[in-house]
Amino acid sequence: MKQHSGTIPRFIVGIDLGTTNSAVAFIDMVRGGPAQTFPVLQLVAPGTVEARDSLPSFHYEPANEEVEANLLALPWDTENSRVVGIMAREHGAGVPGRLAVSAKSWLSHGGVDRKAELLPWHSAPDIQKLSPGETSRRYLEHIRYAWDHAHPDAPLAEQDVVLTVPASFDEVARELTVDAARAAGLPRLCLLEEPQAAFYAWIRQHRKTQDMKPGQSILVCDIGGGTTDLTLIETEEEKEGPLNYRRIAVGEHLLLGGDNLDLALAHHIEEKLGGHKLAPADWSIVVRRSQLAKEVLLGPEAPETYTIHLPARGRSVVGGGRQVDLNRNEVVRLLAEGFLPEVAVDEKPTVRQSGFQEFGLPYAPDAGITRYLSAFLTANHNARPDYILFNGGFFESPVLQARLLDVLKQALNWQPQVLRTDRLDLAVACGAAEYGRVRRGQGARITSGLARTYYLGISRDNGEPAAVCLLPAGLEEGESVHLSEQTFKLHLRKPVEFPLYTSGSRTTDQPGELLPIDEENMRPMPSIKTVINSGKKKGSEQIQVQLHAKLTEIGTIEVWLAAVDDSREWRLQFDARAATQTERAVVEEEGNRAGVLDETMAASSAGTIRSVLGAGRSGEPAGLLKKLEQNTGMKRTDWPPALLRRWFEETLPLADCRAAGPELEARWLNLIGYALRPGYGFAADDWRVGNLWRIKSAGVENHRNEMCRAEWWILWRRVAGGLTEHQQMELASPLIKQWNSRIRNPGAKKSNKPTNFQFGDHESAEVWRLLGSLERLPSVKKEQLGELLLLWLERKGIRISNGAVIWALGRIGARVPTYGPLNTVVSAECCAEWAGRLMAMDGSSEEKAFALMHLARFTGDRYRDLPEECRQQLLDWMSEHAVSERLSDLVRVGGLLDAEEQDHAFGEALPAGLHLAG
Repeated sequence: MKQHSGTIPRFIVGIDLGTTNSAVAFIDMVRGGPAQTFPVLQLVAPGTVEARDSLPSFHYEPANEEVEANLLALPWDTENSRVVGIMAREHGAGVPGRLAVSAKSWLSHGGVDRKAELLPWHSAPDIQKLSPGETSRRYLEHIRYAWDHAHPDAPLAEQDVVLTVPASFDEVARELTVDAARAAGLPRLCLLEEPQAAFYAWIRQHRKTQDMKPGQSILVCDIGGGTTDLTLIETEEEKEGPLNYRRIAVGEHLLLGGDNLDLALAHHIEEKLGGHKLAPADWSIVVRRSQLAKEVLLGPEAPETYTIHLPARGRSVVGGGRQVDLNRNEVVRLLAEGFLPEVAVDEKPTVRQSGFQEFGLPYAPDAGITRYLSAFLTANHNARPDYILFNGGFFESPVLQARLLDVLKQALNWQPQVLRTDRLDLAVACGAAEYGRVRRGQGARITSGLARTYYLGISRDNGEPAAVCLLPAGLEEGESVHLSEQTFKLHLRKPVEFPLYTSGSRTTDQPGELLPIDEENMRPMPSIKTVINSGKKKGSEQIQVQLHAKLTEIGTIEVWLAAVDDSREWRLQFDARAATQTERAVVEEEGNRAGVLDETMAASSAGTIRSVLGAGRSGEPAGLLKKLEQNTGMKRTDWPPALLRRWFEETLPLADCRAAGPELEARWLNLIGYALRPGYGFAADDWRVGNLWRIKSAGVENHRNEMCRAEWWILWRRVAGGLTEHQQMELASPLIKQWNSRIRNPGAKKSNKPTNFQFGDHESAEVWRLLGSLERLPSVKKEQLGELLLLWLERKGIRISNGAVIWALGRIGARVPTYGPLNTVVSAECCAEWAGRLMAMDGSSEEKAFALMHLARFTGDRYRDLPEECRQQLLDWMSEHAVSERLSDLVRVGGLLDAEEQDHAFGEALPAGLHLAG
């Protein structure tokens, strides 16, 4: 039956976009009946396409000629060149550098730029990296193509689609999921929380036999491959007809699930192999084998023993095709008792760092799922729900179900009745489809709305921080809130920050309530940082605004500012990139010192800047910083970031002074960079860096003056942390090309072009320091740069004059970046070679010791750490050359840098109140 445009869609399709597996179910509204599973066509091996109930959430990009092109063909794409699903999972286990996994977990990772091309983590150099959203889009696009192939008369783009997300997903993750779905060609979309979907599936299966009573509650315990999701649902009395249901609480976002069990078992197998860390490729195979062993040994009718066979890999630890025997009891003790430990009634999860770092994800710090469950129940009035509904692949194991129930009984004296459901791996997809039917008015609905209360951070008149309740818990989809009785001051054309908070426990706060910041119960969200431009006036303007917000029909949040005196409105966008500045912890602001600004001091010092660099300038450029120290009564190292950022905003419009002479240009470049260093960590720094970048194309005004050229490179080094990968590449590529020619062809004729000067010693040092600071460069580019640095050192030798070169080598190959993403870190094999060559050079210096420490610093991450024998050789060198125990310890056991070491890593003292995370 062909579906005509403009008619009500024939099908309702539920999609469970999972961390490890995705599934699809549908309801044919013409024929009726319960939701049915849609088997998804996919490659299961080269040249073999089969339909399976689930689509593994794995994306593999084959190398050129790795697989014959015709063997990757799909029914809808004969020239297909990428693989998702079973073949991607199985084949990619042996080639981890080409396999993207856990995209859903990355969507919720507030510590990175979630729109950045991050996957595969530690990818092969020739691969096209993907963002988490793009990876998710490809899974959904594959599902759409498979559906359209099976239903050519009812394309998926024209059906009602319900896409599930964890109840604990933040707003950025929800919006990115919606963006991925729309980009995949799914415009008719709404979101549903996964635990609710699981309960909808149960309601449909048991609608005629349920014996629940009003006032009872249900705990949905949904543990999948990547997350633990807890939800409380309460039954409500209805005068006529079936019971109503209301979702009353959800847990915090926890990256804790089946993947963690796989990693724990893999570590156990690694120990049984001798305790030496496996190479990444071998480790990937062991993790996949561990998943299979877990499913067998924790499954029904499990054997007493299970043998894992590991393929030979040349000289690797696994080489020789060894095998490991696992006993069922040891696996039960490790996994069931390790992840579902006995727990006291008032016991809380620990906050120590998780040992799992292989994939760069912020796994929950405590592996004890039962501790999180106990804390969740305690936070919700010591709830003891009448029923429990298990969902997710974790509970496919009867051993894990029984273990959890036993812990609840023994530790919490609680025996809930278990709600049984078929096919836990498909329940969410089926429940999503059933929810689509409920939206059309058929069946009992779970009233839910917002799971948490949302707040906007503001400042009181006395400067004290406060929070205004913006959206209350329980707000339904499509409802809006207007704070019409309150007005707020808004600065236009100035950087502003809107701190956001959320609380899952303060569910009775009402819109408009002004509250003190509750640090225990209000959790910070990524702040909204922006500059609002409006009107024709120049300079800043302060206006009165009111707030209104909405929970959209598809389940995302919109926040608006509306001017009181006219019709202007501005929507505040949640920014996936801004999240990196607050949650990744590359810097932290120490109390009010970083943010409080003395306006009298700021105005006075701004006048001093204008008197030297402005149109009516009269002061000496060389003495500007001393004058500012006199104005403020502080040493320059004590100037707080808030004051420095104000100076940046005063100095940037004075850029025309650079044309008046080299002294003015050098001072302008020096001050603008000093005021914005390190380029991130303060509200709206991304806006400031973006405005500063506009001068890049013009270059140095006084380009024949080495002092100005050196200050130019210093400027970009100071703000490098705020530059994008593209901007860093734009700076680095011509410099690397120029140095490559100079080092590899020292006798070549020099160009007379003004942009290709023979760098003097001072300028050369600043160029090297800049290049070493560009941590967002791809690892391939870093390796090219590192080779040039080593060639230069091997030719010139270890001398004080080459300190900048040594510093740059340590920074570009650092195991722990100061701000850059971990997936651009130079490979351990490459750094081991660099360390060996550096140690072999005659001479010793403090700079050389620091560089070696950065190259070999211990992290606990097998993808970054140098081989043990290499680190031991380096420790022996440090001992022989009387290097401090402090630096040796960072190589031996790792740890954080102290304040002095942080300044050394950055290249100069950081602003007061800002510290690097490493």
